[in-house]
Amino acid sequence: MKASLYPRHAEQNLLADLEITPAVLIHGPRQCGKTALAKAIGETRGYAYIDFNLPAARENACNDPDGFAASLPERVILDEVQYAPELFAALRVEIDRDRVPGRFLMTSSSNVLLLPKLGDTLAGRMALRRLHPLSQCELERVQPTFLDALFAADFRMQTVKPLLLQLAERVVAGGYPAMLEKSSARGRNAWLRDHIHAVARGDFMSLRRIRSPDSVPELVKLTAAQSARLLNAAGIASACGLTRPTVRDHLILLRHVFLLDHLPALLPTLLHERTVGLAKRSKLYFGDTGLACVLLAASAERLHAPQLDRTLFGQLLETFVLQELRRQASAHRDSISFAHYRDKSRVAVDIVVSCGRRLAGIDVKASATVVPKDLRGLKRLQNLAGERFACGVVLYDGPYCLRLGDRLYAVPIRFLWGT
Repeated sequence: MKASLYPRHAEQNLLADLEITPAVLIHGPRQCGKTALAKAIGETRGYAYIDFNLPAARENACNDPDGFAASLPERVILDEVQYAPELFAALRVEIDRDRVPGRFLMTSSSNVLLLPKLGDTLAGRMALRRLHPLSQCELERVQPTFLDALFAADFRMQTVKPLLLQLAERVVAGGYPAMLEKSSARGRNAWLRDHIHAVARGDFMSLRRIRSPDSVPELVKLTAAQSARLLNAAGIASACGLTRPTVRDHLILLRHVFLLDHLPALLPTLLHERTVGLAKRSKLYFGDTGLACVLLAASAERLHAPQLDRTLFGQLLETFVLQELRRQASAHRDSISFAHYRDKSRVAVDIVVSCGRRLAGIDVKASATVVPKDLRGLKRLQNLAGERFACGVVLYDGPYCLRLGDRLYAVPIRFLWGT
């Protein structure tokens, strides 16, 4: 079965939004399945379809936005609407004239919340849903339960089979439907080149005139190698021969088009005690490990080989875990946020997950064993968070799910999408 036909967990929330909100916008990276999902929803509900990738549609909407909006069908999908930013104000007028729920189902490959004015134009009139590449739960066709288990500290002792090479294969595959449908490395490389070119020449240029579009592919590769590390714009600038301001601008744009992600430092206000000396820098993460592995020529066999440096696998595995958690959180009933913890003595927790006033810590290990020192960061977080601390987990590729202390567990990484 094609990857594009896998069920999307975001669909339930989208359908609920269409019942109560005049406009719903699905945003996420190119080729993550936004159009396929919108068409699947609209096909049985009588939605017309307009594609702003086509110059004619784009020009009509931009040249006469009021007339274009007034002539739209009763229910319509507006695909890649970020290419017609002039249309947003006209859609606001139409919505205020007739606030029928579910009139406009839109998609965008740019984060409209980060675009000047567009994010506010339809405030109160538009529901916004993030769509990611496919999660492991979607690929396995199972409902995600890990976040609920995390905040309930509900990990029972049991033995499972380690993933071994299969874990590296999942990291290398990533979640882009088009990548998953390619059976050869040559096909994936060709798709990646086209994808990066489309981002550099299409999405980037539509957002802002940039000074060095030819530098984007190399910059993207460098950021892939820096995934799961503290953001170091100066180091990236030096490596790719660009100025620091140019690199900062480009990194912001890469976040706009969802190729890059960042993980903010945990705020001291979320901890039980007043804490000083916490890291303030964000960590940089690549948006999908499948893209990162193609850029870095990292095969599953290379990542899994015990004789090679495991640092890269550790970075990519942490990236894989964070992105899987984000993908599951996007369809969760509660608002979930993510941060990282690092103090002046370099005690760290890879990922801190917050839900309301409660938080949980996750450390990721690219190994088959957990030793007492692996709990150092989680114990520090537990002490500082006090009653807000729900659970601490070390995710690893070992055979045992074990309780290691009060609300502290070693959990096989396969529990992210099953047992």
